[in-house]
Amino acid sequence: MSLFLFLLLIAVVLGFLGVLIDGLFYLLIIGVVVFLGAVLILGLRMGRRRTPR
Repeated sequence: MSLFLFLLLIAVVLGFLGVLIDGLFYLLIIGVVVFLGAVLILGLRMGRRRTPR
């Protein structure tokens, strides 16, 4: 869970920098990719924890 939160924080920071600093739009794109990767990792971890009863 801490990895997800760390990646989420990185994605938000990169997104803000990409929006606020002129000419660094690619940071916004990288932030979105990191966010999607974090959600994917969280989904995979949550899916593995479910065990059939």
